[in-house]
Amino acid sequence: MDAVRKAERREQDALKGHKYTFLRNPESLSKTQQQQLTNMIRLYPTLGEAYRLKTLFNDLWSMPDKHSAHAFLTQWCDEVNQASIPAFQVFAKTVISHWNGIIHFVESRLTNGILEGINNKIQLAKRRARGYRNTNNFINMIYFLCGKLQFTYPRYFT
Repeated sequence: MDAVRKAERREQDALKGHKYTFLRNPESLSKTQQQQLTNMIRLYPTLGEAYRLKTLFNDLWSMPDKHSAHAFLTQWCDEVNQASIPAFQVFAKTVISHWNGIIHFVESRLTNGILEGINNKIQLAKRRARGYRNTNNFINMIYFLCGKLQFTYPRYFT
């Protein structure tokens, strides 16, 4: 959406300062911003079509099952091809290349966020140590940090 707005902005000075009017969700816009958005969509049809495709794509995340998500994505990609907006065609190619992952997310609602968090912890341990001489020491540190091990040492010496 932002690439389409930038292309239109090069030709029209009236679009200056309205970046977030197009990027925010319609529910989070103020009354004046909603009115400005409506006027700009009417004045600039390419921008209006791009905004329609953007809001239509957000409906994907509320699909109940993978069959309806598959049908929705097929229809959305067809509409993008009919609209022939270059930035959206690039995005549609990305959607097509990640088709199975998107459908799987709609079905399971699982992401790889947990794995990214664990990977971040591992990278932090590697930076903190400034390298390990021994691979086994590095692996042990990963188990120590990411394994959530519970050590039950006595608190006080007797």
